[in-house]
Amino acid sequence: MTNPLLETWDTAFGLPPFARIADADFAPAMAAALAEGRKAVAAIAENPEPPTFANTIAALELADDLLDRVAGVFYNLSGADANPARDALQREFAPMLSAYSSEITNNAALFARIDDLWQRRAALELSDEELRVLTLTHRAFVRSGAALEGAARDRLTAVKSRLAVLGTEFTQNLLADERDWFMVLSEGDLAGLPDFVVNAAREAGREKGQPGPVVTLSRSLIVPFLQFSPRRDLRERAYRAWTARGMNGGASDNRALTAEILALRAERAALLGYESFATYKLETEMAGNPQAVRDLLMAVWEPARAQADADAARLTRMLHDDGINDALAPWDWRYYSEKRRLAEHDLDEAELKPYFQLDAMIAAAFDSATRLFGLEFRPLDVALYHPDARAWEVTRRGSHVAVFVGDYFARGSKRSGAWCSAMRSQRKLGGDVRPIVVNVCNFAKGDPCLLSYDDARTLFHEFGHALHQMLSNVTYGSISGTCVARDFVELPSQLYEHWLEVPEVLDRHARHAVTGAAMPEALRDRLLAARTYDMGFQTVEYVASALVDLDFHDGPAPADPMAAEAATLARIGMPAAIGMRHATPHFAHVFSGDGYSAGYYSYMWSEVMDADAFAAFEEVGDPFDPATAARLERFILSAGGSAEADQLYTAFRGRMPGVEALLKGRGLDRVA
Repeated sequence: MTNPLLETWDTAFGLPPFARIADADFAPAMAAALAEGRKAVAAIAENPEPPTFANTIAALELADDLLDRVAGVFYNLSGADANPARDALQREFAPMLSAYSSEITNNAALFARIDDLWQRRAALELSDEELRVLTLTHRAFVRSGAALEGAARDRLTAVKSRLAVLGTEFTQNLLADERDWFMVLSEGDLAGLPDFVVNAAREAGREKGQPGPVVTLSRSLIVPFLQFSPRRDLRERAYRAWTARGMNGGASDNRALTAEILALRAERAALLGYESFATYKLETEMAGNPQAVRDLLMAVWEPARAQADADAARLTRMLHDDGINDALAPWDWRYYSEKRRLAEHDLDEAELKPYFQLDAMIAAAFDSATRLFGLEFRPLDVALYHPDARAWEVTRRGSHVAVFVGDYFARGSKRSGAWCSAMRSQRKLGGDVRPIVVNVCNFAKGDPCLLSYDDARTLFHEFGHALHQMLSNVTYGSISGTCVARDFVELPSQLYEHWLEVPEVLDRHARHAVTGAAMPEALRDRLLAARTYDMGFQTVEYVASALVDLDFHDGPAPADPMAAEAATLARIGMPAAIGMRHATPHFAHVFSGDGYSAGYYSYMWSEVMDADAFAAFEEVGDPFDPATAARLERFILSAGGSAEADQLYTAFRGRMPGVEALLKGRGLDRVA
């Protein structure tokens, strides 16, 4: 029988034939893809012709076409719809793919050809994009150890292989803890909870096979439970379970893994001649070095902590007014903060939620993209990998741009969080390849599905990443879409969140789930006026995580990461009633792979730019100004990694911004 992963797909828009793909197809398809990749790389390395950009760099860009296709399907499925077979395959594939990558970068003949081109680059008459691809390819080989020899090269190969295995284990352990825990609620435990929380808990109970409502570790369920449940004992139990992910003992405990990961990263950096992993990692980012990151984070930390301390004093008085003679605890903050928000801003999450239906927020994100970039979205009736997922064709002026897949609901088979990925990325080399882009979220199911305002921001955030992929307009896949510096990649996503706050977007799309009425202007204005409410808490929990990540990697690896985490929090004066957004054993950004390692700060680095970038629209008095949108697309969204990030931003804005815009945007330029 033919393996569908190895066929030429004649499906609509070249979508994977999900209905025909079985888990048993992945291992043979991966083996065939690796074999094809090795054959292609060998042909490049052993080519008797002198190296040219076309026969070396461009050829290398196409060498992994089949591997990219197979991996694109598999890793999207394993993240969004895991099962035991896919978990086992992930563990099998991790060292295989690491070994393949090392084979390529350790191929002396191949690197000699790349290095020859690099040394002669000034005489090659390359286009700007070709020079950029050559530069990045040469740099990637060097940073992967291509210039090492003998024992050092062999050891680096072993280190990278082990890191790939550990990252997979970390992810699967975390998913196991998230999947297995739930707290059964009696009917009496539902007292005080808004209908949308009760409905979500009942739906979660059905998903877990329980006869009644439950609280799971899905953020979109546990956070509103912590906001609204008057039962302090239940809030504590839920919060402790949420923050204990990855450190419950037994097979799914991640603490030993984190120590080994940090040690191996430090060794990797040392083998390549860097003083620390952070120095190695940040060399290619906008920040450039650890001190620049620390300076930014501490510039924000001090006013954020001051605001959080002032807020904690207010919430503590509310706790004591309830007759609880105790210190404010992390499982109290959201509950009393929600009460305070209602008192000070006349905002009630239960009143707001009916105006943020999932389908309406999808329409709002689409509508904003139509007005900004002329994109149109048409629902597709196609087979996808899960019944919850749905697809749209994206067009502009009648021409196909992309396929967009949205997978929005939480389920036990999906890892937590929200993300954007591409099953196929845009490029022009070898034909006009149009992308297949996937947004994955974890919203609590309901009928209808109602989002919090924070959930709606998440939807816009991930769609901003999707636009970066869909509007990409480059020749080479290695610089397509989101293939940019890590501390630049969050700019399009965080910038797009601003359009959710545009009053006319809310007026058009924030309509009541039952009555269909538009959000009252007074409620909308109160919502927008309170957008920096509780920003001390939000900033502290984020910056604390970013500083712990930086400390982990900016120096010798800690033998005990949990003790190192505690030392960092003590040094910066972490408020006792606020926990890190991501404690070490469930800090997937940092330990599931190298993507955000020594790089969790990047959301804030990008935020410095996103506040300033949206100001470009505000300065001309139109959030949908065509000329500004055209510049945004030309220099940011379509450019991918075709130039250094600061060059792209300066081309769009005329200058780089300072931290002042970020502090103002978070309301931290004034401390209560």
